[in-house]
Amino acid sequence: MIAPELSIYQIALLKLNYYLNIGTNLGNRHQNLLRAIESLRKSLGELQCSEVVETPAWGFVSPNAFLNVGVLVRSQLAPLDMLHLLHGIECSMGSATHRDSNGHYADRLIDIDIVAIDELVLNLPQLQVPHPHLAERTFFLQPMIQLAPQWVHPTLHLTAKQLLGRLDSGVERE
Repeated sequence: MIAPELSIYQIALLKLNYYLNIGTNLGNRHQNLLRAIESLRKSLGELQCSEVVETPAWGFVSPNAFLNVGVLVRSQLAPLDMLHLLHGIECSMGSATHRDSNGHYADRLIDIDIVAIDELVLNLPQLQVPHPHLAERTFFLQPMIQLAPQWVHPTLHLTAKQLLGRLDSGVERE
């Protein structure tokens, strides 16, 4: 566990476990995932992937189901540098945004999210970690269980498996 009193600059000196999630619901979804994973591998080196999860769209209605895969990568990149790298990969694949002109979620070719960084809590204007919707999304939690079964949400103090159990029992549903 990383000491909470470390500054963002001190954190940048550490090799961190980044838990990412790649999602796609347009085009050749399997190929989109493979291209994104290969881009991550070229940029960051060795990584570990979960099994692919297929789910309906979350937060909006779409006839296109999503494929998602979790990715674990160790990196010394600072969190905002990692975010910038991920946005660059999304743009290079032709997916500049995942919201429509009204700010609502929309179908997307590729979306790469930082789900968690070890047990860090970051609340920056451009990045919140853990992801603010982590505890509400099965397509985040199922891969986390595979990649990091011992990981504990730093503010909810529950493992991904416990969070998924709450979703399955309806505790977190609105």
